[in-house]
Amino acid sequence: MATTKIYIVYYSLYGHVETMAREVQRGANAVQGVEATLWQVPETLSHVILNKMKAPPKASDVAEIKPEQLLEADGFVFGFPSRFGVMAAQCKAFFDATDDIWKKQALAGKPAGIFWSTGFHGGGQELTALTAITQLAHHGMIYVPLGYTFGSGMFEMIEVKGGSSYGAGTYAADGSRVPTELELQQAFHQGKYVAEIAKKLKN
Repeated sequence: MATTKIYIVYYSLYGHVETMAREVQRGANAVQGVEATLWQVPETLSHVILNKMKAPPKASDVAEIKPEQLLEADGFVFGFPSRFGVMAAQCKAFFDATDDIWKKQALAGKPAGIFWSTGFHGGGQELTALTAITQLAHHGMIYVPLGYTFGSGMFEMIEVKGGSSYGAGTYAADGSRVPTELELQQAFHQGKYVAEIAKKLKN
């Protein structure tokens, strides 16, 4: 049986989305016959600006992806921080660079999930997913929402938890908050869930 390739493509400025991405990868790799790989979208900010923003260094073990490399994958999970309810400009710039692939509809029929990070409750936890779906739709990709497949974790009311039926999520607050165990469990579940669907579609 051929290996199902899942690409987790993300942008992370302060590390929150990266932490989630690694859990998504672990979840996807937990599915037999699946090979999940992490990729970063190219940075658009200069080193000067990044230094002023006190952004930590990018993960040295995760390569930058080029648009044409998307063709190699059988499924995707895209992750990004929210900027006023939409994906960060770096991710939008990456999708804008996929014009040649779009013209050929080369990604049509491939499944894709979405995960994210916002600052606070009103920062776009669901809106970020809804606005990102437009990118998938134009490529003809099949959007894979979580629904309520995460079970009781979807109904947590005692602790603060990001994410929704649209995908896994976390809150960064002022940057000091890190993804909680429950948020990481949901990210793991999403990686596994999308990988299982991609495997079924491939076979």
